[in-house]
Amino acid sequence: MLPEFVKIVEVGPRDGLQNEPVWVPTDTKVEFIRKLAQCGLTAIEAASFVSPKWVPQMRDASQVLQQVGPLPEVRLSVLTPNLQGFQRALEADAQEVAVFAAASEAFSQKNLNCSIEESLERFRPILEQAKGLDLPVRGYISCVLGCPYQGEVAPQAVVELAQELTRQGCYEISLGDTIGLGTPRKAQCLIEAVAQEIPLEQIALHFHDTRGQALANLYAGLEMGVQVIDASVSGLGGCPYAQGASGNVATEDVVYLLEGLGIATNLDLPQLIETGRFICDAIGKPSQSKVNQATP
Repeated sequence: MLPEFVKIVEVGPRDGLQNEPVWVPTDTKVEFIRKLAQCGLTAIEAASFVSPKWVPQMRDASQVLQQVGPLPEVRLSVLTPNLQGFQRALEADAQEVAVFAAASEAFSQKNLNCSIEESLERFRPILEQAKGLDLPVRGYISCVLGCPYQGEVAPQAVVELAQELTRQGCYEISLGDTIGLGTPRKAQCLIEAVAQEIPLEQIALHFHDTRGQALANLYAGLEMGVQVIDASVSGLGGCPYAQGASGNVATEDVVYLLEGLGIATNLDLPQLIETGRFICDAIGKPSQSKVNQATP
């Protein structure tokens, strides 16, 4: 049964821009976030507090968050891979933080330079402090439908990781198909397995469109009752640790699909299209959104 409403978590300002080789000025990032908020988005991933050495595009995370300031009815989240990043996020008045782990040992070593278990140990003090501050924490799991280094990823590995992140205090678990290996049946099998251990309403889908399957996979998730989807306007993004991975599924395309299914999003599609064009013009890239490309 399809849901009546789906919340879109816009990840363009962080996941969409993090891999851009050309510097995106702070003012442009701030305007981008404000334009997204004007589209009706209530959950926007604004930045990442990671080492500038590894992700130089995010070196102005504090300035971005402080310059954007509080936005009415919008929660801005930031990625915090370790305690140092978490402390910086607190200093910048972050409204929500996110931690991320990989369901693949090989990817965890490449991305986080540690094992899955070691990454979970890094998160414990973050989640403990966040709980004391009543600060929401979202959990990401990458490579849920396959890994560029080890290939197949067992659904049980994803289930166990989702359980542990939930136990530690994450209010929502975003399942990431990092390199777009998934197909609808595989996506449904994974969601079914995870939903047996954590409530369906705490599951989000974060699918990349590398092989053109993202919308089909999302529809399969909608049939299972998933009500939260991560997307990036104009399909911006890609993973710096997964060669060949294309961008996230485009927000415009997801909203077009949902509207066609009669599912409410409370988003302004024409304004999303214009916002996608704004950021693509700023970085000198064409939009990867099919809806954007088809709109005069």
